[in-house]
Amino acid sequence: MPAMSSPPFGGSNEMPAVFPDWSPYEDLDSAARAYLRDPEVALDALFGVLRGASVLCFTLERFVNEVNGVWQEVVICDGSRLVLWHGEDVAPGDGPVGSMTSSLRVVPLSTVTEVGCRRRLTRTSSGQARVDSIDVYLLLSSVDDAVPPPGMAEEEGRAALRHDALRFGKTLDDGGPGQIARLEEFSRIVASLVGRPTL
Repeated sequence: MPAMSSPPFGGSNEMPAVFPDWSPYEDLDSAARAYLRDPEVALDALFGVLRGASVLCFTLERFVNEVNGVWQEVVICDGSRLVLWHGEDVAPGDGPVGSMTSSLRVVPLSTVTEVGCRRRLTRTSSGQARVDSIDVYLLLSSVDDAVPPPGMAEEEGRAALRHDALRFGKTLDDGGPGQIARLEEFSRIVASLVGRPTL
């Protein structure tokens, strides 16, 4: 029986509109291989930073951008850090066909100043409440590095500075109830660690 393999990054434009559900998988390796287009690229980058550290929780995201193609994200919490990986196809004309970027960011939990979680609830015909979307944000002590527009006065530029934030969302249409629950679990675990001595 021939071995099955995933297409190389940027290799196929025939991406499914609905991606496989990663939420049933408790371990990062299995979830990434089920959901990401380029799991080997992501896992190699992530495990190179984790170096054996335990993964307490994680969330995954993937969508198709009409301009650049596939965009992928993994966010991990190991008890003292958030480790974020992003993979994105390079826009046509900005590189050879099939090119992608692979980016890694490490954020110490000590820099997370606020965790917010908003759920939208709907009522079923029986009156039972059901979560149909969730939005999570992690506010950081670092300042957003966006450059103020030309001509803005120095005082206005200082007033326009905003703290950096990480934002995540899931809906019934984008992820389904399983991924909504996993993102809520992620936010609760991170929130339980913020402000405490790191592991």
